[in-house]
Amino acid sequence: MSAILLVQACQKLEPSEPQEEDLLDGPMDDLSHAETQRFLDGDKTFNDEVFTIEKGLGPLFVANSCVSCHAGDGKGHPFSTLIRFGQTDETGNKFLHLGGPQLQNRAIPGYTPETIPAGATFSKLTPPAVTGLGLLEYVPDHLLLAMADPDDRDGDGIRGRVNWINIPSYVNPRAGGISQNGKYIGRFGKKASVYDLLQQTVDALSEDIGITSIYNPIDVYSKEEIDPEIETVKVNNLAFYLKTLKAPIPRHQDNPEVIKGKALFTQINCAACHRPTLKTGDAPIAALANQEFHPYTDLLLHDMGPALDDGYTEGSAKTAEWRTPPLWGLGLSRKSQGGKYYLMHDGRAQSIEQAIAMHGGEGSRARDAYNKQSDSDKTALLKFLESL
Repeated sequence: MSAILLVQACQKLEPSEPQEEDLLDGPMDDLSHAETQRFLDGDKTFNDEVFTIEKGLGPLFVANSCVSCHAGDGKGHPFSTLIRFGQTDETGNKFLHLGGPQLQNRAIPGYTPETIPAGATFSKLTPPAVTGLGLLEYVPDHLLLAMADPDDRDGDGIRGRVNWINIPSYVNPRAGGISQNGKYIGRFGKKASVYDLLQQTVDALSEDIGITSIYNPIDVYSKEEIDPEIETVKVNNLAFYLKTLKAPIPRHQDNPEVIKGKALFTQINCAACHRPTLKTGDAPIAALANQEFHPYTDLLLHDMGPALDDGYTEGSAKTAEWRTPPLWGLGLSRKSQGGKYYLMHDGRAQSIEQAIAMHGGEGSRARDAYNKQSDSDKTALLKFLESL
């Protein structure tokens, strides 16, 4: 009897199984068996693989694994914040010969980490959560252009626009992709300067970990072409993993305060940029095709005012322009950030309220409208944002 009581007591002390809505990781529903296997292969590389010198790490790098910047597929911490430098306008980066665009602040033995060159403007960038990205990839270009309003024709003070970028030779434009003067619409990264998740994967392997691939065989240190240091199938499955990670699941949607806060979110025009609902078009993965989803972003660039002007940019974005970050999963951010919030592009806001207060430029009207709300209405709005 005592043994049974001991087992029961131990079971009570064990942590309860986390609910699905409290986790960011996990595959989308309706993947085929073959797609699930690809997801699991990419998952293993993303979450389990640690790159060593023998596997091609460096010689200069930022991190030695994907998961070290995206714990639990969530947002990064100030410790994993990236620094990019050297571009002040759309004419290009003037410091590529000095290590730009990304600072590799770590090095294997025998090498010296980079430092920011004199005269280079730079920006700190906190790694984002990586869930639901496949849905964002397949929002048709024509819908992004339909949402854009660079001349503020409706007079609401919101002038979102797309970032026209050059794409690498290994990237194939998606079906229905729209080009302008040989450039395409970016949608990933803090400045929407990355076209798709293959490019994001290849860039991260190269710039963050110092790993060459068949897609980008140029070593970040020597700037010379070397043999690929990772198998192509691993790169492709890593990109597939990012495409098929589930979207964050909202929580407490029946709570009266959450319902009230959701209405206020639209009423004070936060939804003008943080669009609640988008829809995918055709996609090569059936689970991603023609899906309505709720990311709370328009994927467009917005001028956020002088306080958020870092003097650095990418593609055709201006220095004060930032892509609207998706808000889904916001309430789970602290789980991957050490129990605290580190919000905005560089993690400078340590609460949702601080993040709202930092909205200038096109975000100033919504910020001012929030400030005019009663304390109870502010509380409801914050509860809604934390439910996402």
